[in-house]
Amino acid sequence: MRRFSLFLSLVVALGLSACAHQEPSRQEKFLAAAPRSILVVPVVNKSIDVTAADYMLSAASVPLAEHGFYVFPVNLVKRMLEDDGLSDSSLVHSSSTTKLAALFGADAVLYITIERWDAKYAVTSTTLTVGASYEIRDAKTNSVIWENKAQAVHQSNGGGGGGGGGVAGLLAGLVVKAVSAAVTKAAPDYMPLARQVSYQALHPYPGNGIPSGPYAPVAKN
Repeated sequence: MRRFSLFLSLVVALGLSACAHQEPSRQEKFLAAAPRSILVVPVVNKSIDVTAADYMLSAASVPLAEHGFYVFPVNLVKRMLEDDGLSDSSLVHSSSTTKLAALFGADAVLYITIERWDAKYAVTSTTLTVGASYEIRDAKTNSVIWENKAQAVHQSNGGGGGGGGGVAGLLAGLVVKAVSAAVTKAAPDYMPLARQVSYQALHPYPGNGIPSGPYAPVAKN
């Protein structure tokens, strides 16, 4: 009986120890840091589209501001970093978060990496895919206090039908779809997907998004 009691005490002690060392969730880390202002730095672009980084950079500001955080103007931030010798986004991401934040007086820094920014073309359809990873680091500790990933896909099949039924109508419909796909191929519009991905990743808690900030509008009953 005594041995059993000792064994039970050991199991309970180990369980309490495991709970004490349990890694806090991404929301708990974020709430503990309690940032009020977030600096969005230039985006690392893993795609071959040279315009992707600027699109994604501009898409991240709005959801952060709507969720209650002060967001530094992204174009001004980019220009100031370039003037400070940080024109390469990979170099910015590898720099000290504390030093970056100190340049602007920010509480935290948001780093975005584009993982997908591509289009797949068929005769009558075009599929656009945008995917990105997001990471927020605390200005005081340099530690990651939140991270998430999101991806959005849009398929354009041309829509619209042909004139009338039968073979002629079917062929006319295929021509319309093929023309529409060709137009999309010439100038694919990624911006709506970039906005969608940012909203998905940064959407407030519950889920994997960030908790609402101190300037978020208070819900009225």
